[in-house]
Amino acid sequence: MSAIRIDGKQISQQIRSEIAERVAVLKQKGVTPGLAVILVGEDPASQVYVRNKERACIQAGMASRVIRLPEDTPQESLMALIDEINRDEKMHGLLVQLPLPAHLDEAQVLKAIDPKKDVDGFHAINAGALMNGEKAPVACTPQGCIELLKRSGVELCGANAVVVGRSNIVGKPMAMLLLRENCTVTICHSKTRNLKEFTQKADVLVAAIGRPKFITADMVKPGAAVIDVGINRLADGKLCGDVDYEQVEPIAGWITPVPGGVGPMTIAMLLKNTLEAAERHGR
Repeated sequence: MSAIRIDGKQISQQIRSEIAERVAVLKQKGVTPGLAVILVGEDPASQVYVRNKERACIQAGMASRVIRLPEDTPQESLMALIDEINRDEKMHGLLVQLPLPAHLDEAQVLKAIDPKKDVDGFHAINAGALMNGEKAPVACTPQGCIELLKRSGVELCGANAVVVGRSNIVGKPMAMLLLRENCTVTICHSKTRNLKEFTQKADVLVAAIGRPKFITADMVKPGAAVIDVGINRLADGKLCGDVDYEQVEPIAGWITPVPGGVGPMTIAMLLKNTLEAAERHGR
């Protein structure tokens, strides 16, 4: 029996329609949610991401401000721009597109963003709030994974969840969000011994390790919900995830494809975080 294919495109469109409705209500109260995006340099992937974010904002009825800076922008100039946007009441969300050029201090840049406008959920204050179970902006990709699971009917309460990957952007916040849903959570990573012993017991398996087709059929519990966060480009130019989809799909109960699974949810959650920041501002 084949797994249920979790369609991230369809679910993200549902969420974006819901967001557009809430934006319209907020605009009637005189508040237009605004998102500012800073892009430094000419990284091709970043250029695509930023264009997609700008288009998504406009489609949702939000105000979008994109600032493109040259590769050699000094740290001081970038910090001054962040300070300006922090003080701009029309911009409720601010993100600096990563990765940054090597000469810029990424940690310092992220720390400079007003936590209330940190729609990426990367600021240490917001990461700490997530750890403490407090309400705050949450990193978009793991938040999107939770939405996929919930809207696909996966039972999370009491489930044994395994996260493969421990990054600050996905792995760690993913684990915290699964705990919030009353899962029993194990975090695995590149140094985990006997990884298969952990993944085989997972009712919910999240792969975010950055290795193409790393999760194979013998690592997956029959009927498990498999969320593939990875996006890797093979030698032939094709995209694939961290999960060997063809092998795992007949065994899993639910599975996300790559592309078309988790990816579309990240922008949907970015819009959600921006909207919620504007709603808090408008109270």
